[in-house]
Amino acid sequence: MKVEGNVKGMMELYEASQMSIEGEDILDEAECFSSKCLNELLTCDLDPEQVRMIESTLRYPYRKSFARSLAPLSFVNDMPGVNSWIEDLLEVANRERRIVQSVHQKENHQINTWWKESGLGEEMKFARDQPLKWYLWSIAILTDPSLSELRVELVKPISLVYIIDDIFDVYGKVDELILFTGVIKRWDDACAEQLPEYMKKCFKVLSDITNDFGNIIFEKHGWNPTRFLKQMWANLCNAFLVEFQWNASGKMPKADDYLKNGIITSGVPLVLTHLFFLMGQNIANQSMDSKKEEVPLPNTILLVAEILRLWDDLGCAQDENQNGYDGSYVECYLRENQGSSYQSAREHVMELISKSWKLLNKECLSPCPFSAPFLEACVNAAKMVSLMYNYEDKHGLGLLQDHMKSLTCDHETL
Repeated sequence: MKVEGNVKGMMELYEASQMSIEGEDILDEAECFSSKCLNELLTCDLDPEQVRMIESTLRYPYRKSFARSLAPLSFVNDMPGVNSWIEDLLEVANRERRIVQSVHQKENHQINTWWKESGLGEEMKFARDQPLKWYLWSIAILTDPSLSELRVELVKPISLVYIIDDIFDVYGKVDELILFTGVIKRWDDACAEQLPEYMKKCFKVLSDITNDFGNIIFEKHGWNPTRFLKQMWANLCNAFLVEFQWNASGKMPKADDYLKNGIITSGVPLVLTHLFFLMGQNIANQSMDSKKEEVPLPNTILLVAEILRLWDDLGCAQDENQNGYDGSYVECYLRENQGSSYQSAREHVMELISKSWKLLNKECLSPCPFSAPFLEACVNAAKMVSLMYNYEDKHGLGLLQDHMKSLTCDHETL
C-alpha cells in the first residue's frame, strides 16, 4: 500500500491511536500500522519539512508530550500550504504569546522572591536550587493564563518535594532521617527542636506553606484540608525513608514493591493532592471527618505518579545537581529476572508506561467525581514527564531550555 500521498492522514491516524484504552485492539492495530508506515516514509524521498513533521509526530504525539506545544508557533509549522490569512494569524499568535510570556515572567519573579526569602537555597547547599525548573511544572500543569495564583502556590510544595528528596538521597544521616520522618508524622514543633539546623529550617518552611495552603483554601472554598496535607507529607517522608533503608541495606525489594513505594516518592500524589484542594475539589464530608490515617488517592493521580516514576527510572534523567542514588525499577526488575538484558528491561518499562497511559485515558473518558479542569491538569502533568525526564533527547531538552530562557529575558512592551 502506498501512503506517500497521504502523509497528513497517516499522522492523524497515529495521533488518534494515542487515545486508546485497554482492550481497544483496533486502535492498537492502528498505532502499529501508522507507526510502521510513517517510519517507512522516512526512508522515502521527502522534503525536509515533511521529515520534520513525521519525526515530531512519532516522538511527541500531542496526547503524551508537551514538546511540540513548547516549540514556537508549532501549530503554524504543522499546517500544510500557505494561506492568505496566515500573516494575520501569526500576528494574533505572537501577541497572545507575548501576553502569556509577560504573565509567566511576573510569576517567575514572585517565585524567585519567595524562594530567596525562604532561605532554603542558602541553608542547603547540597540540594538542588532550581526554582525556574520547578516552575515549569506549574506552567505545564496549569496552562490557563488566568490561573496565576494557583501556579505560584503550586511551585511551593513542588520545591519542597525536591529539597526533601535530596535530604534523604544526598545528605541526611540515618538517625537524622528517622528523627525527621517522626517529626513530620507527628507535626510536632517541640520535637523539631531536636533536629539539626538544616532540617529545622526545612520543617519551618514546610509548616508555613502547609498552613498557608489551608488558609487560602478555607478562604476560597470554605474547608481546611491541612490535616490531609500533613498526612501526605508524612507519607512522602516515610516512603523516602523506606527507599533509603533499602539502599543502605543493599537488599533491594521486588520490582512491584519498589514501584508501589516509588509512586509515593515521585511526589506526584502529594503535589496533585495540593492542587486538588487548590482547584476547589473536595472529598465527602464523611471522609473529611474520618479518623483514618491513610488519605484515599484516586487512580488518576496514581497513574500519573506511575508514569513519572517509570520514566525517571529508565535512566534517562541525568540531573546535573543530583548526585545521590535511590535505586530504580529497572535494577529491581533485572535482579528479579535473571538473564534479562538491559534493553529488554527498558522495553518492559515502556510497555508499563503505555499501559498506564491507556488506563489514564480510560479514567478521563469515564464518569468520575472530579472536575474537567482537574483531570486536564493531571493529564498535563503526565504529558510533561517525558520532556522533563528524557535527557537523552537533545531536541526535547533544547525546547525545555529555550522555554526556560524565555521566562528570564525582559519582555517586550505590548
